[in-house]
Formats: sequence, structure tokens, C-alpha cells
Amino acid sequence: MGFLGGWLVDRLLKAGAHVVCLLRDWTPNARLHRNGLLDSVSVVHGDITDQPLVERALGEYEAATVFHLAAQTIVPIANRNPISTFESNIRGTWTILEACRRSPAVQQIVVASSDKAYGEQEVLPYTEQTPLQGTFPYDVSKSCADLLANAYWQTYKLPVCVTRCGNFYGGGDLNWNRIVPGTIRAALSGRRPVIRSDGSPIRDYLYVEDGAAAYMLLAERMAADPAIVGQAFNFSNEQPVSVLELARMILEQLDSPLVPDVRNEASGEILRQCLSAERARAILGWRPQYSLDDGLARTVEWYRQYFAAADSEAADRARHRHDACVHPSLAMPHWSAMGIDAQVM
Repeated sequence: MGFLGGWLVDRLLKAGAHVVCLLRDWTPNARLHRNGLLDSVSVVHGDITDQPLVERALGEYEAATVFHLAAQTIVPIANRNPISTFESNIRGTWTILEACRRSPAVQQIVVASSDKAYGEQEVLPYTEQTPLQGTFPYDVSKSCADLLANAYWQTYKLPVCVTRCGNFYGGGDLNWNRIVPGTIRAALSGRRPVIRSDGSPIRDYLYVEDGAAAYMLLAERMAADPAIVGQAFNFSNEQPVSVLELARMILEQLDSPLVPDVRNEASGEILRQCLSAERARAILGWRPQYSLDDGLARTVEWYRQYFAAADSEAADRARHRHDACVHPSLAMPHWSAMGIDAQVM
């Protein structure tokens, strides 16, 4: 369960939903773990490409609404390891869709595509009518997943909708290769933030709480209005900025005098991307609650607290190690009470 998934689970739980999560890897710093959300959900351990497992989970928990968010989402990783990306993003999608087709309890499916599914285009912003023409491995994987969802709707009338969003950002993203958390971490530690590209690529950035709200709203509207089923929706705050401009906005939020370290090493990425959210406004009544400035302010504050808490925890661990070595009898009095022979090495 990744970055957006943690925020969506939080929102679903607050709405009183019974949530079932499919988890492949144990990531102790993920939002699900740090916020104690796992104590409130049902967990199925396994891989998204394991169709019998997915079918069993859907059947046993009688899932009515499915959010398919599982994917390999990092572009450089996709460029280095295309096969693993295709496995999770393409095979994982048809596995979910086929399992849902075989599960009569499923009533709504929301499949996460991406603005990358549109590929490089001369006409911007992307609308939902823009052709899907990914070129690079990650982009191709999202184009394919998107087309698979449409195929299952057109062929089997599977109740599916597709979301296409820009780059999510916000508190809880611990992938430091991404521009927002990477810039914040570097600046807070006094280091120049690294920009892998030349800084010029244009992107949409959507605050993660707006993204989670969009996914929930879409599922709710699908349940209320069958005419919405089978459609794709762009979600964007429609404030595209360059990577370099975004880094500078973050440094301003932090009152940092640092200057980004522009490496110009990136390859295999689309140069200009931005989305029109007109359909989501007109049909779903959706609007983002946070501007880019507001979202960045909330994000910076989250990471300030996160690193302050991490520093405090590290200091406590160091203090406890010192106490255990210097005063073993004081540090572990309960061991002798239980008759355990302990040695401090």
C-alpha cells in the first residue's frame, strides 16, 4: 500500500468503511504503519499478480468497491527495470479486472492510470479525449492499464472508471527520489536539493489529500449514477509548473537560501505535461481544496514534524543504549524478576 493508498485508507476509515488492504511488502515507515491504520483494516498478504489470491480476497470479504492503486510508480526504476514494471502495472491490472469480473459482489472499480498514459503530445492540456500513446516504459505501462480497463468495460460491462492524475505530493511520501520530499529533506539537512533533469520539464502536482478525496468521490458517484461508469477522469489543480520552479517554491516555504543542484542527467521522460479537469468539474462536481502554495505549506509542515520526531526517537534510542551499557541492572530490572539470565554485550 503506497503513498496515496495510505491517505485513501485513512479517509475511508473516517467515513466508516470496512477496508481490506492487499499488502505485498512490509514498509514500517509507511503511513499505514506509522499512523496505526493497520489496526483498523483487514490485511491480505500477497502480490497483485496472484489471481487466485485476489479472487479469494474479493470473495471472502465480499468487496463492493475496489480501488486499484497498486503499481510501480517511479520513472527511473521503470527505465532500469521495465519487466518488473510491466508485471505490476499491466499484468497486475488485468489480474484485478479479471478477478473483479468473476466476483459478483463487486459493484464499483476505480483504476488508477496517470497523466503519463497520454505520452508526449503537441496540444496541451490533456483532455480525456487525448489519445493514449505512452512511449517510455512507465508511460506505456499506464497506457496499457488504461486500455485494459476500457476493454473490460466495453466487452463485459465491468463497472470500472479510470483516474488520470498528475504527480501526487504531500506528507508521508518517503521516496526521496521524488522532487518534493527530496527537496524538503535536503534543505532541512542543509544540503542543496538535486534536480536530475535540466529543471525545465513541466508537470501537474496534485496534493495527496485532494487525490484521496477525488477517488472517494468518483466511487460514490459511480454508485449513485450508472451513467458515469466506463468513463475516465482527469484530476488536476491546473497549476502546471517546471521542476525547477517547484523546487524554488519549496525552498521559499522553508526560508532556505540554498540553490538547487541541477544535474541534467534524466532521460526517458516527457518534457511537458498538464491536465484539464473540466470533465471532473462538470460531471462529478469535483474541485481541489488546496492550491499548490497551500498544499506545499501543509507538506513542509508534515516533514518538519516527521524529522523532528525521528530525531527525538534517535536520541531516545541512543540514551537507552547508553543506559543499558552503563547501568544494566537499572535498565532491565524485570529480567531478574522473571528468572532470565541476561548478559549485556
